[in-house]
Amino acid sequence: MPSIPIIYNRQFWIVIIILAVVFLIGDLLYLSIKRKKVLEQVNLRKANSNQENQQWLESLSGVLNKVFSGDENEISAKFIAAGFYNGAKFASYFMPIKYGFLILGSFIIYLLGTEGDWSSTSYIVYGSLWLVFTLIFPDSFLASRAKNLKHKISSNLPYLLDLMAVCVQTGMTIEAAMQYLSQEMKGFDNDISYLLDKTNDRARIVGMEQSLDELAIRVPSNEIQSFVMTLKQSMHHGTSIYQVLSTLSSDMREVQILELEEKVGKLSSKMSIPLILFIMVPIVILIAAPGVMRMLL
Repeated sequence: MPSIPIIYNRQFWIVIIILAVVFLIGDLLYLSIKRKKVLEQVNLRKANSNQENQQWLESLSGVLNKVFSGDENEISAKFIAAGFYNGAKFASYFMPIKYGFLILGSFIIYLLGTEGDWSSTSYIVYGSLWLVFTLIFPDSFLASRAKNLKHKISSNLPYLLDLMAVCVQTGMTIEAAMQYLSQEMKGFDNDISYLLDKTNDRARIVGMEQSLDELAIRVPSNEIQSFVMTLKQSMHHGTSIYQVLSTLSSDMREVQILELEEKVGKLSSKMSIPLILFIMVPIVILIAAPGVMRMLL
C-alpha cells in the first residue's frame, strides 16, 4: 500500500489540531460573553466597558452564536423554531454529534489520502471543506427550516382568525377559543396547534398578555404581530373582536394575493436570461452558421 511522506501526515494533523483549538477558543469566548450578558441582566455585575466595546462584543456574540450554538437551551429553541418539537429532547447531543462527525470525517479523509497518495494541499483543502460543512450546515439547515415554518404559519393564520371569530361569535372567551382551537387545529396545521398549546400553557402561568408577547417573539412576522396586537387591544378595551378578526383575516389574504401577484410579475424578468441563453443564442448560431461555413469554404 502506497504511503505518503511523514511531513504530509504531520502537516495534516497540525492543521486539524490548530483548527480545533481555534473553534474551541471561539466556543469558550461565546459562552463567556453570553454568561456576562445574563449576569448583567440580573444586576449581578456592572458593565465596565464603553459603548463601542459593548457593540463589538454583541456583534461577535451573534457570529459565534450562528457557528457554535453551544448553549443547550439555545439549541433547544432552534429545534423548536425549526419545527422539531420532540427533537428538543436531544439538544444536549447536538454539539457532541456535530464535533463527532468532524473528527470521523477527518479520519476518513486521512485514510483516503493515504490510499490515494494525496499531497499536503489536498489534505488541507478537503479537511477545510469538511470542517466548514460540519460546523455550518446543521445550523444553516435549522435556520432555513425556521424561515420556511414562519412563512407557513403566516400563510395559514387567516384560517385560524376565521375559526376564532366564529368561536367568539358563539360566546366563547379568547382563552376558551384558543384552548378549543389548539385541539381542533391538529388535523389541519400541527405547527399552529403547537403554538396555541404553548400560548395556553404560558397564559396559565404568566397571564394571557405576556404569553401573547412571547408568541410574537417566538414567531417574528407581521401577521403574528397584528394578531397579537388585536387580541391585546380587545382585552384592554373590552371591544367586540368578531368584526376585527374577520377584517384582519381578509386583509391578510389580500396581502398574500398581492405578494403572489408581485412574484408572478417578476417571473417574466427572471425568465428573460434563460430565454436569451438557451433559445436566442442557439437560433442566432443556426441562422449564421451556414453563411459562416460558406465563407470559410
